[in-house]
Formats: sequence, C-alpha cells, structure tokens
Amino acid sequence: MGVEVIERCNNVINGIVWGAPMLVLLVSTGVWMTFRTGFFQITRLGHWWSRTMGSIFSDAHVTEHTKDHSISQFQSLCTALASTVGTGNIVGVAGAITAGGPGAVFWMWVIAFFSMMTEYAENVLGIFYRRKNREGEWKGGAMYYLRDGLGAKRGCKQMGAVLAALFALFCFMASFGIGNMTQANAISANLSSGFGIPSYITGVILMGLAGLVILGGIKRIAAVTEKLVPFMVVAYMVGTVMIVFFNRERAGEIFSAIFGGAFGLRAAGGGIVGAGMQKAVVMGMKRGVFSNEAGLGSSVMVHASSDVKEPVQQGMWGIFEVFTDTMAVCTLTAFAILSSGIVDLSTGAIAGGMQPAALVSAAFGLSFGVFGSRFVAVAVLLFAFSTILGWSHYGSTACEYLFGHDAVAVYRIFYIGAICAGAVMSENLSWEIADTLNGLMALPNLVGLLALSGTVVAITKNYERRVFEGSAEPPMLSALQKTNREGGDL
Repeated sequence: MGVEVIERCNNVINGIVWGAPMLVLLVSTGVWMTFRTGFFQITRLGHWWSRTMGSIFSDAHVTEHTKDHSISQFQSLCTALASTVGTGNIVGVAGAITAGGPGAVFWMWVIAFFSMMTEYAENVLGIFYRRKNREGEWKGGAMYYLRDGLGAKRGCKQMGAVLAALFALFCFMASFGIGNMTQANAISANLSSGFGIPSYITGVILMGLAGLVILGGIKRIAAVTEKLVPFMVVAYMVGTVMIVFFNRERAGEIFSAIFGGAFGLRAAGGGIVGAGMQKAVVMGMKRGVFSNEAGLGSSVMVHASSDVKEPVQQGMWGIFEVFTDTMAVCTLTAFAILSSGIVDLSTGAIAGGMQPAALVSAAFGLSFGVFGSRFVAVAVLLFAFSTILGWSHYGSTACEYLFGHDAVAVYRIFYIGAICAGAVMSENLSWEIADTLNGLMALPNLVGLLALSGTVVAITKNYERRVFEGSAEPPMLSALQKTNREGGDL
C-alpha cells in the first residue's frame, strides 16, 4: 500500500516536472547557448577535439596525476563519464524505443547536439566560480555559480541564495535516486536474469565494493574510474558495432524508421500514428537528458575538481562528454537494438512484449548466443557501478554545501547503505523517481545558466581572442579569482 501511494504521488510530480515547459526550457537553454557562442560545437570542432580526445595522447599534463587534492583533466572526464555513461545508455535507450518507437532516437540526437553547449556552459561557470574548502579540495557546481554569480547581480542576491540551496537539496536527494538506487536496481535485475544471482546478494556485494572506493573520497574515485571507464566504454562499443555490422543490410530501414517515427509518420509501439511524434519527442528527450545529464548541473561538480585553470578548456571536455555519451554510446545501443529484428521497424512494436531491460540483452544474445546476454549483464554492472561511484561525489558536494564538511562522512555511509535498497526495489518505481529528481535538479540550474549566459559568452570570446587572434589581453577572472587566484575557503 505504501509503495502504491509513493508511485501515485511521484507520477503526479513527474507529470508536472517533465511537462512541455520543462522540455522546452531544456532545449531552449541549449539552443540559446549554441547561438550565443556562434555554434561553438561546430565552428570550433577541430579545436575542441584536439584539446580533448587529441590531448590525451599528446599532452602528458592532461593525464598526469596531481599531487594536491585536485584531479587531472582526464580523471575528471572519466569520473564525469562514469556518472553519465550508465544504465541510461542501455536500459534508458531501450526504454525510449519501447515507449517512443525508433523516432525517439532522432530526438535524442537533437537534444544531445544542443546539450553540448549546455554542458559547456555549466563547466565554464563551474571553473569560473569554484573555490577550495578547508581540506584544499576544489568545490564547484551550480550551487556556487547560482549563489556567487547570479547572486552578484543587482537585486538577485536572495534569489541566487535560494536557488543555490534548492539545487543542492535536489542534488542531495537525486544522488540516492538517479545515481544510486536506479543503478543498483539495473545491476541486480541483469545479474538475476543472466546469472540467477538473488537481488539481495547483489546488493550486499555492491555495498562492500562501493564502500571501499567511496570512503576514499574523490582522489580514490577518480583513480578507479580512469581505469574502469575507458575499458568498459570501448568494450561495449566494439560489441554494438559488431552487431550493427552483422546486420548492415538493414541500415536503410533503420534510418527510415528513425526519421519517419521522429515526425509521426510511423506509430510508436503499435499505437496511433498521430500520437507517434509526441511519444518520440518526449521519450527521446527524457532519456537523452537522463543519459548525458546536460542541464542537470551534476557533472560540473567533478569537472570543477580538475587541476585546469582555463574555464573554456574544461568547457570543451563537457562537449566531448555529451558527444561520447549520447552521439556515440547511445546511438550504437539504439542501432544494435533496431538492427537485431527485435523491434518492428514499420510500427515500432516490440517482439514478445519484452521489457526495456531485456532488449539489449536479447540483441546481443541473437548475435553472440549466451555469451552475448551475459556480456550485457557485465556491461550493465560496470556502467551502473561506475555511475554509483561518480554520483557519490555529486551528493557529497551537495551535502557539504548544505550541512558543512563534517556531514560528508555520514552522507557517504547512508549512500552506501541505500545501494542494497535499490537492488531489491521495483524497476518502474526506481526509474520514475529518477525522472522526477532529474527535473527538480534541472530547474534552478537552467535558470542560472540563462541568467549567466552573458558571462559564458564573455569568457568564451576572451578565450577565442587570445587563442585564435593572438590578443595579449589577460584571461577573465571572477571576483573570487581576483582576490585569490587559487580560490578561497568555503
């Protein structure tokens, strides 16, 4: 009875939070930042690619471990990807196709394209307004640029403080949903179907493994994710590419189904054609946001821990993060599902009424047999476990902002304990709670991004003049940076 009440209340809140206004606000923010920066993700494509992926192989500083409490640029990327490349790339994509049909994939691409600049803006502001705590650790995120950036505008001090507190509160709560219980639930469901392991055993083991890493703080989390993330992403992408290659003769049908479904020319899930576009748009965007988290203001908290001093440099890592997460990993997942024959490309109907969690496993099973299904179970385990690690840092950052540094240790203990609860939770309930908390986090963050868009543009133009035009003007500094270039106490 209690679970039913929670589900009903959550559905009401979810409907309000994820209504048309929220989706419009998310897309509009990305579109606004894209136009205001002159389509930076396209016009500076060669530059940001060379300064991100290219620099991993050419600049030792990018991957070099730091001796202080900061982390390297590569570690910050891997920890951020650990949080974004998770069940949203497997179960989330499958769920989008199940509910919205193949057309949902197109709308995932659309929101990812504009989300690149949303994530860019978050990271630029995160570095610009970050500061150090009493332990010498960099702390940054939406709560700081809301309080110190928006709050510095005339007449906005109180609004900035309130929105910062709300964001931190929503992030604190979301860390237990999107970053913890949803991930643990996906792991237990896949290990149960693939290997027959009871959910409670999975929960206990996950608690122990996560505890060993999380209790060590951001340095230990980053040390683990920089090894885990590249391996799991490459291995998974190789598997999906092979499935697409095996079924390459269906490529034309797949693109036709995606673009046809995106504009309501085909039904979603076998439903009425007229409703197809709405379902495709809503599910594609919701799952796209869940996957890359742009607009939530989450991954900026780990990007702000980087040893980089140039805001635009970390902003470019944000562009690369969204590209990797959605344009690469989510797209390959979708193509693997659609090319396997599980989905009727003419109607979008799912064969045998499969649940979303089973679609990718079935696609791999058809191509690789029993090994394929078990590979997906392991992939979900690695993806979701890395997300649990990354989100523990987000939650602890929010906790420190709200309750002070001493409360972080208590938070981490409760966070680790919640993993077991997530492992035995209802799948539908866990995803619905995650969607709701996503929206609640996004609201204050998007307000801050739009209000501070001028600051992002000014920092970007300053960087472009110095890098591309050879200007001798100094880098832009925030008021805090002018006082102390290394940051100040919280």
